[in-house]
Amino acid sequence: MNNPSDSQPHSPVHYCERTYRQRVCRVGLHAFQVVCQETDLMVQADRLLDDEAREQVLVCRGQIDGYIQRYPNFAVTLAPWREPAFAPEIVREMIRAGSAAGVGPMAAVAGAVAESVGRKLLDYSRHVVVENGGDVFIKAKGPVVAGLFAGRSPLSMKMGINLPDTRDGIGLCTSSGTVGHSLSTGSAEAVSVVSHSCALADAAATAIGNRVRLPRDIKAAIAFGKQIAGVLGVVVVAGREMGAWGQVELVSLKGKKG
Repeated sequence: MNNPSDSQPHSPVHYCERTYRQRVCRVGLHAFQVVCQETDLMVQADRLLDDEAREQVLVCRGQIDGYIQRYPNFAVTLAPWREPAFAPEIVREMIRAGSAAGVGPMAAVAGAVAESVGRKLLDYSRHVVVENGGDVFIKAKGPVVAGLFAGRSPLSMKMGINLPDTRDGIGLCTSSGTVGHSLSTGSAEAVSVVSHSCALADAAATAIGNRVRLPRDIKAAIAFGKQIAGVLGVVVVAGREMGAWGQVELVSLKGKKG
């Protein structure tokens, strides 16, 4: 993946360095970055869709920002938000995801935007990967391996999560108490969640990560994650230890390129 300032910003993906932005790489897809205010996406698709992606980001931001102007507490609450009778669909999706996981709706915002943009781009491209701050919406033919980025843990980018079927689109979201801007009360290096709803995966990753302060908390945190309806799989990394449950197949990334 190249930045827009690079000399060849839109070349097809053949190899991706192993960073949190480049955990999912599909050979032959075009990669491009879309930045709009605080939203910063890395997108892969069959062709360049910068304008279409940016337009959908603006739609999402307009709907969320407009709702926050009416209800300022929506942006800061850490508790589930009561679903109103009238609200934009992306806001309702965030509310439902936060309620399912027991967290505030903004815990789902990155995943919700990633999926909204990704599904819009499916009008123009058969294959789409949208990454938004470590939260990824994926729809691709065949299995996809996503690298597990876990900051300073020795396990970081040594293992990947194999997703055998993304035909209808799937969310893979990661929260960390030690890396990035995720708001977490825990200290796990990474909590990754798989769900058909990217918003739910995002909210659930936050809720599960809040319960991990030491490696010994991994088992209980995963047990909590199992109870969240719609969660398909969970991976937790804390220090040198890892736990996993559900529809996640862990694979070695040794020697993999993209």
